[in-house]
Amino acid sequence: MPVEQRHNDDSNSDSDNGQAFEVRFSAALHDAGDTFDTDRGALVAAGTVRGRRLRLRRRTTVLGGAAGVALAGVGGALLVPWSGTPSGQPRPPSSVSTTPHPTSSPAARAVTSDEMISTLEKLLPKGKFGKAEGRGVDASEPLVAPYAQVVYDDGRGASAISVSVNRVRPGGYDARQAVRCPDKVFTPYDSCTTSHLPDASVVTVVKGYEYPDRRVDTKLWTANLVTPDGHHVSVSEWNAAAEKDTPVSRDEPPLSAAQLKALAAAQDWRGVVDAIPEDPRQTQEPPMAQEDGKAIRQTLASLVPRGLKVVAHGSDDDSQFTYVVVDDGKGRSLVQINVQPDMSDVAGQLFGAGSETLADGTRVAERKQPGEKGGAGVVMWTVDTLRTDGFRVVVSAFNSGSQQTAATRKVPALTMKQLRAIALSTKWRS
Repeated sequence: MPVEQRHNDDSNSDSDNGQAFEVRFSAALHDAGDTFDTDRGALVAAGTVRGRRLRLRRRTTVLGGAAGVALAGVGGALLVPWSGTPSGQPRPPSSVSTTPHPTSSPAARAVTSDEMISTLEKLLPKGKFGKAEGRGVDASEPLVAPYAQVVYDDGRGASAISVSVNRVRPGGYDARQAVRCPDKVFTPYDSCTTSHLPDASVVTVVKGYEYPDRRVDTKLWTANLVTPDGHHVSVSEWNAAAEKDTPVSRDEPPLSAAQLKALAAAQDWRGVVDAIPEDPRQTQEPPMAQEDGKAIRQTLASLVPRGLKVVAHGSDDDSQFTYVVVDDGKGRSLVQINVQPDMSDVAGQLFGAGSETLADGTRVAERKQPGEKGGAGVVMWTVDTLRTDGFRVVVSAFNSGSQQTAATRKVPALTMKQLRAIALSTKWRS
């Protein structure tokens, strides 16, 4: 796959990239359990659900980057599922450090929003602070993740810096997604480096942008750390006093990649994670089906019309989403597909006016619309299908090799007729 990324353990080596999702996680939290209500119709109509409908109902997913806490005007609450035993007290140093410190007693305690803010400020280099916001750990709100955000100025310009903490299942989907480099087909960035710490924690630092289409040059740098025990710490910083709708105040965010990594690795945050109460509704995370994802990608590639060369491809970890980038010599074209069972309950949201029903009961909807990610001149053509047993195949094609970049051709490389043939192919049943 074409994504550029570097992994190092004191030295750099290549590794597979992943779909981070709609990453960020740059702003993204979301798969929030039975009580989470999202506009699934709007999401799936655009072909971006990526096979995660069941996860929306069953478990919480925090997708890379502390922007997942919805820190802009922090109205949203990040939902969290797991717990541990509380430990850790705020440490007084004024610079970023990963030195272990004594833990508190094992008795459960609340962590206040003031403590979260104070800890963040104490862990940052010397500077001025303002516009602090935060949320602590409270047993009365066990599903709300702790976070802190401040405006920090080291004398070279104001910067928003935020941290959020959560617990993920060790080795599970969320843990892997949190420390994967984003796929540049969906999330442009300048660099991504993954490191392994002495305690076997993994931390990934991404230097990217708040706006994938670069319409404003606000930079977003993130560090995501996951420990072997399932602590997830996500740190974000911007080169502006807020992540959105605020003028750039400096050329780059204030913390270097090393400082971001150290801030995420600070022991203080692990004590906060341990204080998060247990969610009694949390269910076992379903096993991965990586071979299914490979089969979907192979099937999609086999259905690409003659004359189109597959020049790139990728899959999502949940095995229900994949994409290929094709080229007919006239410019690259992204083609993505979701293959999802048990979707009958959202048929009313997916197939409204203008859809059709075939003789065998299969419902079909065709759409032509602007690309939802903002690349200049990008259009998205979609064919969505739903069999009578709830088996859904939705395929979209773009007139660009990425949703984030400008159009490379006038229309997608596949016609609506060809997209329809792919979505209705009997190969998906096998």
